Amino acid sequence: MDPVCCHLVRGLPAIEEGDDLAAMVRERFPVQDGDVVCIASTVVSKAEGRARELEGYSPSARAEEIAGKLEKDPRFVEAVLEEAAEVLLDDPFLLVATKFGHIGVNAGIDRSNVSQGRILLLPVDPGASAERIRCGLGKECAVIVTDTCGRPFRCGVAGVAIGWAGVAPLRDWRGERDLEGRELEITLEAIADEIAGMANLLMGEGGDGTPAVVLRGLSLPKAGGRLFRPRELDVIRACLSSRDRRH
Repeated sequence: MDPVCCHLVRGLPAIEEGDDLAAMVRERFPVQDGDVVCIASTVVSKAEGRARELEGYSPSARAEEIAGKLEKDPRFVEAVLEEAAEVLLDDPFLLVATKFGHIGVNAGIDRSNVSQGRILLLPVDPGASAERIRCGLGKECAVIVTDTCGRPFRCGVAGVAIGWAGVAPLRDWRGERDLEGRELEITLEAIADEIAGMANLLMGEGGDGTPAVVLRGLSLPKAGGRLFRPRELDVIRACLSSRDRRH
């Protein structure tokens, strides 16, 4: 098995709306067939013009009510509601399902890495973003758009995949055998999230962070599976809905 190598794509400038991320990566790193290119959602959002002025939002009555409970800016809450397909919790924090299927606090809206008074929304369709970047790289590679989010029952944030292209988000181990020869029945490995977590560790979180990482030497399935759990199979989501009905 070939060793796995991780490479930071260094020298990327501050990203602005309309920038060609694929071209910028190509100019700074020789991407090869089989590579996995991980790109932070913040720079994807900036290139796609997803920065917004807070003053451009007019809070609805619902936003005002939630903002009062959470002691947040009603304009920020309105931005979250507009990005949400469903609100799962509005107290003690705002947990929503985005329109592309990701569930996260505040719809993943970021107030860091943008100027005062602005916010950065997640890409409209991170999967389509990943595919566009992959096509622009001109290689038989994979692209994963990463973000960080908290995890139930654990402290701290970790990198996760919110969009991917050229790689299956899951590896299906069902039907394989364990060390004792027993057949595995339920194991689905979230490889896109594992790769995103590895990339995030290298990218960093502060002002000196690097938003693109290339992993080389991984042997991965190309297609199949879905990372966002279907609503009808999501036990936690059903419990949250029941909680709302009780209140």
